[in-house]
Amino acid sequence: MSAPLGRIIIYTKRLEEVAEFYRKYFGFEILRLEGDRIIELVSQSAGSNILLHPMAAGREEGQTLVKLVFDVEDVAAFCRDAENRGLKFGTIHQADGYSFANAKDPAKNSISVSSRLFAKR
Repeated sequence: MSAPLGRIIIYTKRLEEVAEFYRKYFGFEILRLEGDRIIELVSQSAGSNILLHPMAAGREEGQTLVKLVFDVEDVAAFCRDAENRGLKFGTIHQADGYSFANAKDPAKNSISVSSRLFAKR
């Protein structure tokens, strides 16, 4: 039996700022249900949704060891476009037939853009 990944939870003290970050740079639609403290970021492609959950007291942002990887065909072009809109990625790394670059979201969670999905294997 298969169980596809449907959602990823990010715990943050900056719900609105993080929601806007993923909307602006990755095209997620922001969904808020009345009375719900969670914000759902709905993927506009076949990718997983992200749930933003208020962080518990005593936890540090960016403390969880998770990296969100976004599949893009042209890493350099994506990074240039993101930088023009205010998001600076680090060095573009070359791997086995693909490239990737890393950054952080406003809650200090690691994110990456990668062309690995599109590599010829």
